[in-house]
Amino acid sequence: MSLIDSHCHLDRLALDKLGTDLDGVLEQALQNGVDQMLCVSINLENFPEVLRLSHCYENIFSSVGVHPSDDGEEPTLEQLVALADDPKIIAIGETGLDYFYNEGDLEWQRERFRIHIRAARETGKPLIIHTRDAEADTLAIMREEGADQIGGVMHCFTGSLEMAQQCLELGFYISFSGIVTFRNADVLREVAKKVPQDRMLIETDAPYLTPVPKRGKPNHPALVRHVAEHIAEQRGVPFEQIAEATTANFQRLFGTPPVVKNTAHNFV
Repeated sequence: MSLIDSHCHLDRLALDKLGTDLDGVLEQALQNGVDQMLCVSINLENFPEVLRLSHCYENIFSSVGVHPSDDGEEPTLEQLVALADDPKIIAIGETGLDYFYNEGDLEWQRERFRIHIRAARETGKPLIIHTRDAEADTLAIMREEGADQIGGVMHCFTGSLEMAQQCLELGFYISFSGIVTFRNADVLREVAKKVPQDRMLIETDAPYLTPVPKRGKPNHPALVRHVAEHIAEQRGVPFEQIAEATTANFQRLFGTPPVVKNTAHNFV
């Protein structure tokens, strides 16, 4: 049985609160069946650290991108394409639209999203898309820029079943985080029951969104197991079935190799 955390921010883990170092965090992940993880970039300033981690650990992959709410360096198409030219970079993002934390004229955010989609198409690497309070514009830009030609994942999905269906039609996978375990997430649980098994992923978004029953504690990749267990319970299938499916889905989408058991993380 193997699990993959399809979206986390290892460079932002509060290791002091976890009471361990990164090696300890990765060992906890392995003990819970989490063999691989994707460390996702949210700005250019910290991208070198994200990339470094993926080169230090065999079971960590990374992405390059700028979060829609980040106010740091603005990426260019040429820059994203150049930075993505590394075998451990398997995705473009985290990108998308976020109207929850931003107000006023957000054309700059929409243009940033377009640039990421163009970079994904040019590099052939899938997109990691974040959307909040911006479903209509997100879908419109995905269609206008041909996101369906490259595909990707709707990260930390919290939208409606209709939104999920439209994303699936565009060739995207739907990723569920710890939010699906929250008490007030009944609508999202219904989505998790109906998304095709061969089109779903699981994630922690660590250090954020700690799943039940660990709410109030720091999130880390080992806890993605609770997300898988909850979805399996909701769908009325064995946990192993969700673990196997989401692992295969990740490897198919991102083109990563099969998990090799009993190998060390660190190869430097």
